Amino acid sequence: MKPADTADTYSTCFADHRPSLNITLRSIMAVFGSYGVAALAAAAFAVGLPLPRTDAVMAAIMLSFLIYTLAVIWVFAAATLLRAAAGLVIAAAVFAAWQWLAAPGGAA
Repeated sequence: MKPADTADTYSTCFADHRPSLNITLRSIMAVFGSYGVAALAAAAFAVGLPLPRTDAVMAAIMLSFLIYTLAVIWVFAAATLLRAAAGLVIAAAVFAAWQWLAAPGGAA
């Protein structure tokens, strides 16, 4: 029996077989997608942390730098371009839901 090829085990995208396009798209996702995730995380932390408002905002901004760094690392560490995009979308959805649920008057 022939062992499974690694290209067969991952769902691939058109850019996964073109290295320069892959790196370009990952770079765009890393810069803009990670910024979006970090902005949503900062907003969610600012609303959701049980601290005085100014302390919560300062802590949220500091934590957003960590989130941005982790998102950039994720984009380049993911096996495929689709997985990298899915990770950013899932993280953004989690932070958006947390912000919506923690906001005053949200999900009342």
